Amino acid sequence: MKRRTLQRVGLAALCTLGLLWLPPCPHDEPPERPDESFAWNANEMFEGLAARFDANEACPDDVQARASALEAEADALGQAAAPPTDTRWDALLQGLFELTADIGRCKDAGPRFLAVRNALWTNAKAASVTWPTDEVGRQTLYRVLYGSRAAAEALLLQLPAEHAPTLNLVDAVPSQTPSVEYEGVRIHSGDLLVSRGGAPTSAFIARGNDYPGNFSHVAVVHVDESGEAKLIEAHIEKGIAVATPDAYFRDKKLRVLVLRMRPDHPVLAADPMMPHRAAQAALADADARHIPYDFEMDFADPQEQFCSEVASTHYADLGVTLWKTLSSFSSTGLANWMAAFGVTHFETHSPSDLEYDPALSVVAEWHSRDTLLDDHLDNAIIDQMLEEAQEGAPLDYSYAKLPLARLAKVYSVVLNAFGKVGPVPEGMSPVVALRATWLADEHAARKAKLKAAVTAFEQERGRLPAYWELVALAAADAP
Repeated sequence: MKRRTLQRVGLAALCTLGLLWLPPCPHDEPPERPDESFAWNANEMFEGLAARFDANEACPDDVQARASALEAEADALGQAAAPPTDTRWDALLQGLFELTADIGRCKDAGPRFLAVRNALWTNAKAASVTWPTDEVGRQTLYRVLYGSRAAAEALLLQLPAEHAPTLNLVDAVPSQTPSVEYEGVRIHSGDLLVSRGGAPTSAFIARGNDYPGNFSHVAVVHVDESGEAKLIEAHIEKGIAVATPDAYFRDKKLRVLVLRMRPDHPVLAADPMMPHRAAQAALADADARHIPYDFEMDFADPQEQFCSEVASTHYADLGVTLWKTLSSFSSTGLANWMAAFGVTHFETHSPSDLEYDPALSVVAEWHSRDTLLDDHLDNAIIDQMLEEAQEGAPLDYSYAKLPLARLAKVYSVVLNAFGKVGPVPEGMSPVVALRATWLADEHAARKAKLKAAVTAFEQERGRLPAYWELVALAAADAP
């Protein structure tokens, strides 16, 4: 009897080991669609600007006059609500790029340049309210906003750290909702904080878009009448959570952007407290139930929610549609990697695209020179990896670790049942967890090489590489 029992135990153990080693089921292939990803195709222009920057040895006498003229032109385009087909938008952006190349030797370059960039940013956002939701309008707004951001950051990275502003106050957007002062910015209930995390997956979320961006996370701000602030956000590890501002900023963030509903929005004009009510609904939903993270990125089903969905769901319930244009992943390589991470909806709400939403105004942004450099390093590596994905490179994982990952998932399910967080997030499969680990490891190895290449570049050229140069360095160091 004892021998038979041992045989049964041994057979059960062998069966268990066999199950742990079973190959995973393949994920569904993403739908085929035309590649609609944006491309600058402007390397020649960027090379000319870099050469122009390198050639300047002093602050030009006409910089202030040029900066004032660009601000005036931005104001004129905004006041006229110039359409996206107006060629003056591109001319204005070109003027900003050229100012970037010339102003870097000026002592007050940072604040002076940001004033011009903020004028362009604010007026383009205001004009875009009347623009059609077609590719022309979308591409113009992206070129102007992303391009002006890229220009500003290219300049800030060339300045000494003590001269690079860490807070950019863009627009004092009025609001009647409860508010609190935090780190030099008055934050109102219903505001949206769009941030960029420091993990490689954060860079992938930011760059993995037909219109590559700079942000990976969205949180909804709630401020009660006593001034107590809370942030409602979705975490991959634990689903919807509520944090204090201090706890929110303790998590590694490379940049944070404050967005607020524009005061002339028709819904806000009828109900000035609407953003506060959206924040109240988000907080009440988080307090009332456990909301798992939505890895499929299905913004139409609020039972599970990813970070953007926390904002879009509760604003939509009160009549405001955020993400006027859906985010999309149309290139084959990007779509394949998204599917490998469990995404099933390839038109959705990505954090980066919220910056371009005409319903929202930009209030302020926090970042530092060091975090901007870290952000750019991470972006360049992910951009290169996505180029390789387009050529057929898979989002890999270690099959040898699959049995351990499956055991970790079983352990995590038990912990989840008791309201705790396990090593494999709720809703994430063991294979996806291994793919995330592979991405982090591969990214770390490439980042070490890229940092060495940047150091050598800086020693040779006397400046940090511009972003397009950083991408070229990442490509040169690719396996």
